[in-house]
Amino acid sequence: MSTTTTLADLLAEADSAGHDHTATERDSGLLHIHNHATGGIVWFPTWKKFRETADWREAVDGVAEDFRAASAPVEEWAATFLADDLAILLKRAAASSDANIFVQENLVHHLTRTWAVADAVATAAGADLPTGSTPPPVFAGYPYDVYAQDGGVFATTLWNDVIDARRNQAIADEAARKALKPVSRKALKNAARKAARR
Repeated sequence: MSTTTTLADLLAEADSAGHDHTATERDSGLLHIHNHATGGIVWFPTWKKFRETADWREAVDGVAEDFRAASAPVEEWAATFLADDLAILLKRAAASSDANIFVQENLVHHLTRTWAVADAVATAAGADLPTGSTPPPVFAGYPYDVYAQDGGVFATTLWNDVIDARRNQAIADEAARKALKPVSRKALKNAARKAARR
């Protein structure tokens, strides 16, 4: 596949297309998520549309370069990379000050890199590129169905998990803060009295 159209161009066109998001999806090959927290629209490509961009070739070639530098077999390396990459994304999301901004800024990159890894594995093996019907073995332990609804299921589930990562971190931080809260003298005396009565 050879094209000069970039993903950035497609996303910018979708952003400027106006309010008829259904028509924009139909005409552009992109999908969208409403970020209700920020009032924004986040556009992302389907896995098919991504393959039509110049970015796809660049991403697949970049992954292939990583394969060559690795000592592990290609599929094993790719499965480990995908698991680690997802864990890093969720860890960064948990540490972010605003998960809604974080997901908006990182969603497209993560989706496209994940698809590029699978495409690079297929290319290295001389196999057909993956389609939605049979996810490749590299996704055997992966928690998302990356091709369902042209990538829409992957995007929305990942979106929710990124938001949850930040929320869960905030809950854990609050629990830790409460656990470290100094105990009053009165509470200590009460605890000592209760212990003495036992």
